[in-house]
Amino acid sequence: MGNEDKKIGEDVKRLPLKELVKRIGPGLIATGIVIGPGAVTTSAMLGADYGYALIWLIIPIIFMGITFMMTTNRLAIVTELPTIHAIRKYYGPVASGIVSVAVFLSCLFFTMGNISGTGAGMNLIFGINWKAGSVIMIAIVLYCYFAKNVYSKVEKLITLCIVVMILAFYITLVGVGGPDPVEFGKGLVGFQIPEGSLNTALAFISTNAAVTAGIYATYLGKEKKWKQEDLFNGVMFTDALVHIISVVLISGAIILVGAIVLYPKGQSISAPAQLAEMLVPIMGKAASYIMGFALLGAGFSSLLANTQRGMVLLGAGFNKDVGLETKFIRIGCLLCLIFAMIVCYSYDGSPTQLILMANVATSIATPVGGLFILLLLWRKDVNKGYKSPTALRICMTISYIFVLFMTFSALSTSVPKLLQAFGL
Repeated sequence: MGNEDKKIGEDVKRLPLKELVKRIGPGLIATGIVIGPGAVTTSAMLGADYGYALIWLIIPIIFMGITFMMTTNRLAIVTELPTIHAIRKYYGPVASGIVSVAVFLSCLFFTMGNISGTGAGMNLIFGINWKAGSVIMIAIVLYCYFAKNVYSKVEKLITLCIVVMILAFYITLVGVGGPDPVEFGKGLVGFQIPEGSLNTALAFISTNAAVTAGIYATYLGKEKKWKQEDLFNGVMFTDALVHIISVVLISGAIILVGAIVLYPKGQSISAPAQLAEMLVPIMGKAASYIMGFALLGAGFSSLLANTQRGMVLLGAGFNKDVGLETKFIRIGCLLCLIFAMIVCYSYDGSPTQLILMANVATSIATPVGGLFILLLLWRKDVNKGYKSPTALRICMTISYIFVLFMTFSALSTSVPKLLQAFGL
């Protein structure tokens, strides 16, 4: 083979595991954003309402989650630009503007769910109204946005809260005897969609395997100073794998606890207190406090990072400076929180239902952003000099078609219900 036929990356060797661990990071940050109140609530609702029937959703989530992360990471390397900037280069400012607005709206809906989640956590811990509790937490978030070097201190506390949540669910899962192997196996290969479950299923998928996580990871990868060889030496694949496995381990455990503890009793989740009931078999009276801290930690960390993510991606589409301490990001985050508060507090239903509806609404980003990502992946000029990513192209196309089907099927019923809930 002549040098002119040699493809970029063919001579790059895979790094040993120790070096791979040092180089990963963006995927873990994305996990911190993904595992918010929406992930906890929708996972619990799946188990409580449908038992083991929808546990098979973890299979497309693993497939799609890795595909989205690997596709966006690859495009960031071959174009030398993070996702939205690459869309601007190849499809113009109108296209990048449309995508940035779509993913921004997705993040904004997530913010509504995070506000509700922090309020639900405060309600379980202190017994105060969830709206009053969320106001307190929003005030702390705003302090973090406008102060210097505060986030690193808060992050340690939030990480501790999330670790408590993970331990609580796995201890409970073991304490209640673990899942029924037969029923678990049936659910894993049954591929059923029980009547009325489509909206919850979509919310679960859009939370755990969102294309927005992949898009934002390209900006985090830039901060991590990933290089061209990281596409071929195993760094990016390992990062994507760690991200999706950590997400599935947490969400899967919550589904199973709901299926074991609540489903046999016929209990649906419509209030935060019922999330705490999932932990009662092992944690007893402490369940409310543990679940409260879990929701509070998940909601606060996701609220803090996700609102910034939305403004970064919005600014990227319009070629703005997206530094976290810039006026554009700080003022934008403030306005987003004010708007999200108005919407949340205008809603008279349960905060857990608001979290579910917010997560369904986030699915708008994948059909829009995913389309341009798919088009970029199939362009010959983008991949010039590199080995053709045939397998990744096929996986991305399958993932996109699957999401389109789920999205349009679910939104056809959820949008009217959402409008009705707000009296429109």
